Amino acid sequence: MYRDVEKVAKSVYRCSFVEPSPYLMIKLGKLSGHFSKMIFDLMGLNGSDFSARADNDFVYGVVLSAVVTSVYLDSRRRGLDTSAVCYEDLVAHPFDMCRVILGFCHLPVSLAELAVKAFDIDSQRSSVLAKSVVGRFKEPEMTPEIKTKLNELLKKHGLPLIGEPGIIEGTLTCS
Repeated sequence: MYRDVEKVAKSVYRCSFVEPSPYLMIKLGKLSGHFSKMIFDLMGLNGSDFSARADNDFVYGVVLSAVVTSVYLDSRRRGLDTSAVCYEDLVAHPFDMCRVILGFCHLPVSLAELAVKAFDIDSQRSSVLAKSVVGRFKEPEMTPEIKTKLNELLKKHGLPLIGEPGIIEGTLTCS
């Protein structure tokens, strides 16, 4: 599952107030891109591919989105039968998208109504990532200069840019 990269960046920034890893990445990443390289190396990825100095508070979220999307696209290129789901499509058309997802997974589409009921509950409600917690934090403004820098980073990885339709190859859709 993926979502609009700007929303990911803002969400990761808000989560950094309650989760140590994103907080450290954002703060230490302002010193050098070496910190993001080191963290992604520790995750088993080639950190050199995703090394970026966090000169603004959104870089870590954009890089994280780039990592996940790149791994997904690489899996498809290697022949893995996988598809993506766009979170915004799921929220906009929950019943139809649940039917598509269940069908893709070879599960009974009759379970779609039950699946949609899960949307009424914050899945993180008992954690520090609950909407009621992270929703209190305001994110910094996405200035045109920041957007330009982030789009350069996204372009480097061949990913959809902020402000443009961001449909990833192999995305399941209900239309």
